[in-house]
Amino acid sequence: MMKLKKSFRYSMQRSIPIMVGYFPVGIAYGILMEKAGYNFIWSLFSSLFVYAGSLQMLMVTFLINNVPLFTVMITALLLNSRHLFYGISFIEKFENYNFWKYFLIYGLSDENYSLLCSYKENEEVVEKWVHIFSAGLIWFYWILFSALGGLIGKMITFDTTGIDFALTALFVVILIEQIKNSESKIPLITAMISSVLWIVIIGADNFLLPSLLTTVSVLIMWNGKKRIFDTKEGE
Repeated sequence: MMKLKKSFRYSMQRSIPIMVGYFPVGIAYGILMEKAGYNFIWSLFSSLFVYAGSLQMLMVTFLINNVPLFTVMITALLLNSRHLFYGISFIEKFENYNFWKYFLIYGLSDENYSLLCSYKENEEVVEKWVHIFSAGLIWFYWILFSALGGLIGKMITFDTTGIDFALTALFVVILIEQIKNSESKIPLITAMISSVLWIVIIGADNFLLPSLLTTVSVLIMWNGKKRIFDTKEGE
């Protein structure tokens, strides 16, 4: 029991920086949902069941513009496909956590993945419970701030024009981090050309899905050719 308590306290200490980061983004998301006509209940349940920050922010635009469900599905798959690779690296560890593995799989957000990767052995705590508590706390923070943002949005009477820039800012930050950590700029160049091309062809309201599919297709072909070239060079 003592180790369990220490595991919870340790998990809370590790999750505090994420809580601080979730506060402004979660609040902004809740306000955006409220201003789009969806009260805090919608924000709460969206965070409870969808639990994908960048996708949820994008969903506000989808809801406002009545984006087709198929486009939403494909975009969600492509936008969050990185989580497939997150899970692969923890398959063996999660297998030892019985039914809790399903919760950890569901809660494998970017932030929780960083905590899982940075965990160091500590004899005073139980690793399994540290991971479970961390996932639960991070999930709770996001749900809480999303709902709180919805309540705040309902009380705000002044013009909130510009707060939707939180979505743009979020994706700009993600883009910058990806550029910094990427050895190749091919994905960035491909995405930029594809986006501009499809905006010109079909307009800004419908370019997202064909642009994503084009970018992914080009990168798959590029990666295949690169592997063939590398193999020949090795010979």
